[in-house]
Amino acid sequence: MTSLIVAGVVVAVVIIFVVNTFRTIDQAHVGVVTLFGKYRRVLGPGLNIILPFLEKVNWKVPVQNQTNQLTFSAITGDQAAVHFKATIIFAVSNHDAETIQLVAFKFINPQAFTMAMTSAVEAAVREFVATKKQAEVLGLRTEIASHAKDNLNEQLASWGYGLIDLAINDIAFDAEVMASMSRVVAATNAQTAAEFEGQALLITRTKQAEAEGAAIRIAAENEATAAKLRGEGLAGFRTALSQGLTDSARMLEENGVGAGLLAFTLWTETILDAAKMGKGNTIFLDGNIATMEESLRRLQALTKENLDASSS
Repeated sequence: MTSLIVAGVVVAVVIIFVVNTFRTIDQAHVGVVTLFGKYRRVLGPGLNIILPFLEKVNWKVPVQNQTNQLTFSAITGDQAAVHFKATIIFAVSNHDAETIQLVAFKFINPQAFTMAMTSAVEAAVREFVATKKQAEVLGLRTEIASHAKDNLNEQLASWGYGLIDLAINDIAFDAEVMASMSRVVAATNAQTAAEFEGQALLITRTKQAEAEGAAIRIAAENEATAAKLRGEGLAGFRTALSQGLTDSARMLEENGVGAGLLAFTLWTETILDAAKMGKGNTIFLDGNIATMEESLRRLQALTKENLDASSS
């Protein structure tokens, strides 16, 4: 009976010894081993052997990417409160033993590390935002994130981590500030719209004035051209009439007929045309013979001048 008890105890000790000798480390993790509470070495993923009862896997450090959501506030240069929501993606810099040891023992627990990282981001963002006005902050999302990255990279490296990305997800002001900003934007848009409408109206009226001026100029040019053509036509008519009279007078003289006959013929044709084309019922003629003779002499003189001019 005693031998069975002893055998049982030995088996139990062996089992306990074996159980405490082997340790499994999950994929994407690194085990941190301590000996009597002091760092000793690291273990890779898979099945590992440790000294039972002496060595202890103090912590399994995750080496894959980690994400953390941050919410914090900052004050602008013109004393407006700005509320930020940010996402940080980070990971252990490498799997070296020194880096894993730094990550495992730099902070007392993961919550302390998260608090320190949040404070570092807040400090960087507040430093940047404090130099800007509230109207500028909404348009500087990329610049704010870039400034925070530059400051956080160095800080995380000293803790054994590397920053993969930092994104500013949301920027918001207090309700009163947002309402006032909305009114400012609305007023600015109304002013811009009014300026564009005024410019459009100015352009429209300018074009109309230019079109009216061009139409007046074209009409004046056309009227001048028409007047010139009418003058040229009238001058041509008079020239042709004068030449016709001259030719007729020359023909009469060549045939031994006086030019007075031509003048008398023209006078009688004028009376005839006036009778035909006129709308009145009465034609008054000067019956004074002296007056008629005087008119004939003037016609003869005119005809003679034309003949002389044509001969020369």
